[in-house]
Amino acid sequence: MKLNDKFFLRLIWIVSAVVLLVVIILKVIPPPQYKPSFIYLLPHVIGGINATCAVLLVISLIFIKRKNIQAHKVTNVITFILSALFLVFYILFHLYEKDTKYGDLDHNGVLSAAELAAVGITRIIYFVILITHIILAVVVLPLILISFLRGFSMQIERHRKIVRWAYPIWLYVAVTGVIVYLMISPYYNF
Repeated sequence: MKLNDKFFLRLIWIVSAVVLLVVIILKVIPPPQYKPSFIYLLPHVIGGINATCAVLLVISLIFIKRKNIQAHKVTNVITFILSALFLVFYILFHLYEKDTKYGDLDHNGVLSAAELAAVGITRIIYFVILITHIILAVVVLPLILISFLRGFSMQIERHRKIVRWAYPIWLYVAVTGVIVYLMISPYYNF
């Protein structure tokens, strides 16, 4: 391993840890009193970014299977930039708005027996998808960053080894992000 690799790998782990720490802090700090009006557009933008990333990841796979390396790289850079924007928008949204409760039709923050009965088993399905989405989103960030490091430094074999894990996880996270958005959006209180 080269000295630059060691530096970048340390940087990747630091960035991954900081992002995780910020997301955890957002869960425990109260939101500011003032909420900019654009905040309520962010879930829709985030859902659109996830959908776009899922499509771009599939296109990227097609490009590499066809040995179109340049198109593969460009597609991955675009997907990476969109994912970074997703992260910024996600953090910004959750700074101002706390979690929405699945099934909370009257938006009072408490699920009544009638609301629980109305959503039934879909609540369990939602949480299974959400929990796997969250866990794998944490896992995939360093994998994506390492795969980019190896791809751009033309360490092709090492890139392939990590992408075997990173790609399906990243695709799963993008697709389940859309599913989570579609499932929770009827319960937004805005």
